[in-house]
Amino acid sequence: MSSKTFQLSEDWTVVVLGIGMIALALLGFVVPVPSFGWSNSQELSSKVFSGDNIAAMGLQFVLVYVTAIIGALLLKKDLKALLIVFPVVYLLTVLALILAGNSGVKSFNLEAVIFSLAIGLIISNFFKIPNWFKQALSTELYVKIGLVLLGTTVIFGDILKAGALGLVQALVVVVSVWYFAFWICKKLKIDKEMSLMLSSAVSICGVSAAIATSGAIEGDNKKLSYVISLVLITAVPMMIFMPYLAEIMNLSQEVTGAWLGGSIDTTGAVAASGTLVGEEALKISTIVKFSQNVLLGIAAFFISIYWTYSKSVDDKTKKDKPTLKVIWERFPKFVVGFVFVSLMFSFVISPETNAGIKNSLKSLQGLWFALAFTSIGLETNFKDLFKQDNKKPLYAFLIAQTFNIIVTLVLAMALFG
Repeated sequence: MSSKTFQLSEDWTVVVLGIGMIALALLGFVVPVPSFGWSNSQELSSKVFSGDNIAAMGLQFVLVYVTAIIGALLLKKDLKALLIVFPVVYLLTVLALILAGNSGVKSFNLEAVIFSLAIGLIISNFFKIPNWFKQALSTELYVKIGLVLLGTTVIFGDILKAGALGLVQALVVVVSVWYFAFWICKKLKIDKEMSLMLSSAVSICGVSAAIATSGAIEGDNKKLSYVISLVLITAVPMMIFMPYLAEIMNLSQEVTGAWLGGSIDTTGAVAASGTLVGEEALKISTIVKFSQNVLLGIAAFFISIYWTYSKSVDDKTKKDKPTLKVIWERFPKFVVGFVFVSLMFSFVISPETNAGIKNSLKSLQGLWFALAFTSIGLETNFKDLFKQDNKKPLYAFLIAQTFNIIVTLVLAMALFG
C-alpha cells in the first residue's frame, strides 16, 4: 500500500508543480529566457556571459531550484542532499546548453539533451560518484515536470489554421508508421517497453515523443537514452540528403516540404532541411511536423491507457478484466496534467496571453528535460548505454524509418502534388 501511495503522490506532485509554474507565468511572474546562442569567443563573452543573460539564468535557476525543493518536501526525500546536488546538476546542464548553442553545433542539429547525457556519462565513468549524490537525482520528477509544461505547446487550434492537408497527412503517417513499427518490434521479439518508445519516436516527433512515451509507461531510462540516440543519429543524414533526393526526383517544393515534415523526426532538422529547399518547402514542412507534434498528446494519453491496462492484467487478474479502479490506480496521473494543460492553452488561454508567456515556459520545459538527461548520464555507465549486444532495436528502427520515408513520400505526392 505504501508503494502505491508513493507512486500516486509522485505523479500528483508533478501535476501540482507543473501547473504551479504555469500559474506563476499567468499571474505575471514570467521568467526571462536566457540566450545560449554563440558562434565565436567574442559572442560567447558578450551575449551568453553578459550581465543581463547571467541574471536571466539566475532567475530561471531560482524557479527550478525552489520547485525541486518543494517536490522533495512533498515526496519526503532527503532535502539536505538535494540542496547540494541540484545546483551541481544545473551547472552541468548549463554547460550542455552552451555547447549546444554554438552555431556550428546547431548546423548538425545536435540537441542540448545529447550534451547533457554525454557530460553526465563522462563524469560518472571517469569519477566515482557517491551513493548519496546518485540517490538525490530525481530524473523521473524532472522528465514529468517537463512533460506537463510540454502541454503548453500542444495547441489544437493552430492545426486547424495550418490547413487540413497537413493534418490529414500527419494522422495517416502517425497511425500507419506507429503500428508498422510496433508490428516489426513484435516480430523481432523486442520487449514491449522498448517497442512503445521506439514506435512513438519514429512515427510522431522523435525526442519529445520518446520522452513522453517513457513517462507514460514509466520506462527504463537506459532504453530511452538508446532510442533518443538513434533518433539524433539518423536525423542528421536525413536532414542533409533528403533535400537532394527531392531535387533529383524533381519534386515540387510543396511535396518536398510535406515529405520532409512527415519523415524527419526532430523539429529542428525539419526546419533546417526545409530551408535548404526554399520558403514554400519550409512552410509546408513546418505545418506537417507541427501537426504531428500536436498528436503527441493524444498518443501519450492512449499509450498510457494501453500500458496501464497491460500492467493490470497480471497473474492475479488475467482471468478477469481489471476494474476501472485498478486501471485508475495504475494510470500515470501526470498525463492528466499534460492533457489538462494542453486543453487549457488550446481553448481557454487567449492567444495574446499565450504569446507573452510561451517562450518562457518552453525554455523551462527544455531545461527540465536537459536536467533529466544530465541526471541519467550521472547514474549510467557507458557500457549500459552504448553496448547493445542485441541489435534488434536498431534493425527495427531502421526498417520502420525506411517505411516512414516511403509512406510519407506517397502521401505527400497524393495530397500536395
